[in-house]
Amino acid sequence: MTEVGQGRGALIVVVGPSGAGKDSVMGFAAHHFAHRPDILFVRRVITRPSDAGSEVHESVSTPEFEDMRRNGAFAVSWQAHGLSYGVPIEIADRVSSGMTAIVNGSRAALPAIRAAFGTIAVALVTADPAVLAKRLAERGRESEEDVLRRLTRQTPDIVAGGPDVTVIDNSGRLDVAGQRFVALVERHCAALHHLA
Repeated sequence: MTEVGQGRGALIVVVGPSGAGKDSVMGFAAHHFAHRPDILFVRRVITRPSDAGSEVHESVSTPEFEDMRRNGAFAVSWQAHGLSYGVPIEIADRVSSGMTAIVNGSRAALPAIRAAFGTIAVALVTADPAVLAKRLAERGRESEEDVLRRLTRQTPDIVAGGPDVTVIDNSGRLDVAGQRFVALVERHCAALHHLA
């Protein structure tokens, strides 16, 4: 896979287990950075209904997604939990032009994302197992058996993957985890301005 996003910008990939509150942490940051035209929150293309889940995304059917993928519409794409996810190719151009793009990713997809974009930063949003179980149960989208399967799923140990991983514990108040993520984004933006 070719590196499509080499340039002066930055891609920050938010990952973590279901129930950790990735969307909430990203929403907090999106509100904080609403006045910043140099920071982009990526709208992914996903094969699920537009009203499913809390993430604003472009909803497409599986055949539509496959057509888009074949026609080069995505900088990177992956599958997880029976769904297909795509990051639009325009994001690579935005990162190359100097923007900071923030995308909800997948731990298993990180190698493909790194291959597509080169250097990335990873925010691993976590929470205590008891908190995860409670949040997943409250969502009501899955059976108890599905919740247990999600909680016990083996995932890559990305913390050992290098210095580009920042762990953000979201077991408590959202504003605490949100401010930690905001600080991470600001550090990367400051580094970009320093290099410019």
